[in-house]
Amino acid sequence: MARMTQTRSRGRYSHGEPEPSRRLPAWLRRPIAQPGQATAVAEMLDELNLNTVCQSAKCPNRGECFSAGTATFLIMGDACTRGCRFCAVETRTPEPLDPDEPRRIAEAAARLALRHVVITTVTRDDLADGGAAHFVAVIEAVRAALPEAAIEVLTSDFGGRLESVDTVAAARPDVYNHNLETVPRLYSEVRPGAVYGRSLRVLERVRETQPDLPTKSGLMLGLGETADEVVAVMHDLLGSGVSMLTIGQYLRPSAAHLAVAEYVEPDVFASLSREAYRLGFAAVASAPFVRSSYHAGELAAAEAGD
Repeated sequence: MARMTQTRSRGRYSHGEPEPSRRLPAWLRRPIAQPGQATAVAEMLDELNLNTVCQSAKCPNRGECFSAGTATFLIMGDACTRGCRFCAVETRTPEPLDPDEPRRIAEAAARLALRHVVITTVTRDDLADGGAAHFVAVIEAVRAALPEAAIEVLTSDFGGRLESVDTVAAARPDVYNHNLETVPRLYSEVRPGAVYGRSLRVLERVRETQPDLPTKSGLMLGLGETADEVVAVMHDLLGSGVSMLTIGQYLRPSAAHLAVAEYVEPDVFASLSREAYRLGFAAVASAPFVRSSYHAGELAAAEAGD
């Protein structure tokens, strides 16, 4: 595989003046989204008072996904009890759970005629079960409205409550995702409040209790990790039974968030994809704009061999 390096002369990372003034490299510039279907999706979400990770996390793919008539639902509010330094979701005391939210998400999924519904969440350490029962209510509502659709969940670590992991996994989503986000060495800086081993344990637990349920995880590059560290995480994920992997470029949501350490060139993402497949992952998406829910249905189909 191509070696990741921090030197401009080797051509793997793009360095310039410090954040936030340095210019994005050409491969990270996207055209401005055009109105049309994207506006209709945004208006429907507003009408139903629903949150999406597309909007709350300032995803760079939002225009493309909304224009394609899809979105990733963010449940349990728009406020997180954690303060991850890479994430644009606001950290503050959350509102109580909305018991009508599952119905509205199911309505939105049906109106969009989604074939692959991705449901993620803020972290709710204030709830006794971390929101596991609410996750199940959403899964059941979507399944009732769209029985043929696949359902993918992207959960928090539930504060290490394995019984909450069991609750969600027992509801039988079609894919269970929990992102590691970065390498162990950077956890205290990138994910304060999270624990690398605890996140791995979430994924292990799903495979222990629901061995035929595909599990998935994702990493961001450009935070100061090394190639060897990324490959070591791949080994840990495979050892935990994970079959699906996403790798994308970290992009700073605001000046209050972690600065980008490196802009990783596309050929490095391609090389990491090849390495992941060589190691044994069934489905891999690795490119600068990849996010855990980006083209999630296609990745799930690849994992299933469709």
